[in-house]
Amino acid sequence: MAEKPELIINGKRNDGRSSGDLRPIKIESNVIKNASGSAYIEWGKNKIIAAVYGPREALPKHTADPEKAVIKCRYSMAPFSSLEEHGRSGPNRRAIEISKVTKEVFENVVMLQDFPGSEINIYIEVLQSDGGTRAAGITAAAVAMASSGIPMTDLPYAVSAGKVGTEVILDLDKLEDNYSDADMPMAIAPIQNKILLLQMDGTLSREEIKRAVSMILKAGEAISKLQIAALKKPYEEISERYAKE
Repeated sequence: MAEKPELIINGKRNDGRSSGDLRPIKIESNVIKNASGSAYIEWGKNKIIAAVYGPREALPKHTADPEKAVIKCRYSMAPFSSLEEHGRSGPNRRAIEISKVTKEVFENVVMLQDFPGSEINIYIEVLQSDGGTRAAGITAAAVAMASSGIPMTDLPYAVSAGKVGTEVILDLDKLEDNYSDADMPMAIAPIQNKILLLQMDGTLSREEIKRAVSMILKAGEAISKLQIAALKKPYEEISERYAKE
């Protein structure tokens, strides 16, 4: 069995971050022309594309709900995205579980009643993974959904917190995820101030959970600003182009 690496040395994590630091994040919207809405996110070493299609006719027809739209979500990791995924094809149990919880996140913010009998499809494709792909995928999918014009009551984001020894840390990378004592991904609806997703692997005390939630909410302020900036950028570029003509 491999020896557990030392994840925090002299107060710094393996990549030089402090306990409450996010990895660098870059978000772009409208990256896929034939999608209703799309986004690309680089979160640390993660590289993920999210695309939204719809509302459109629900197929097969028996899946339709006459009172509201249904959301279908597929999260998948490209076979080349990580050493663990190398050579795999088709969804595994983890991908199915992440697809399900992502679907539930958006069922709580998309105005489904406006589109009865239809379906909205969310696709999240992980091109390169380094821990926290569930949170990064939800964050990107929110931008994709917003860029599609499908009305939402909020613009959700997600990020994880966890514990290494006695230290609560934010935004775990793959090494930390593998060897941490706890990992707690959360998705938040910031305007409604609601938790849309909370999962936990490992154990945290009540005080540690409070500390983790506080770190997530503070990080969420920065993540939300990046989401909004990504949504504004294509329109700002159009305005600048017209201003020059």
